[in-house]
Amino acid sequence: MITGHVFIATSVDGYIARPDGDIGWLLQRDDPDEDHGYDDFIADKDAIVMGRATYEKVAGFGEWHYDRPVLVLSKQLKDSPVPARLQGKVRFTDLAPREAMRELERQGARKVYVDGGQVVQSFLREGLIVDMVVTTVPVLIGAGRPLFGELPGDRDLALVSSRSFPSGLVQSTWRVLA
Repeated sequence: MITGHVFIATSVDGYIARPDGDIGWLLQRDDPDEDHGYDDFIADKDAIVMGRATYEKVAGFGEWHYDRPVLVLSKQLKDSPVPARLQGKVRFTDLAPREAMRELERQGARKVYVDGGQVVQSFLREGLIVDMVVTTVPVLIGAGRPLFGELPGDRDLALVSSRSFPSGLVQSTWRVLA
């Protein structure tokens, strides 16, 4: 059975980006000497699903950092050509979350990294996320794009682990209960 997994950072007030998409507040806290566990997290993932805003942000960094197939969920991009440098690495689709997971499962994926605020929210609403690694950055940005949104009902979580880093980041791993 295919499962969705989240690895994401937020401000203390729960935002993943400023209203305009800026994540400078997050990049300023990036300490190359701290291992926040991304390599361990991604090691057993077969594919990545993200939304358009996340794709556009990471594509704008220049170097493509993903070594797994990336499925970008976007009505706007679904008929757009994939840039030449990302051919074979990225696909655009307008599939709904459950359909996207079925498609990835047909392609052999078992564990999927789900990234981007709206995509994480939609996958949570559909019950497709089994665990989340949420790193809290010690900053209040006051407004922005929230990690979590409306749900059809409560989603109970169980804390698996929590740790802090010298930079002040706090990382909690949560299991999403049925």
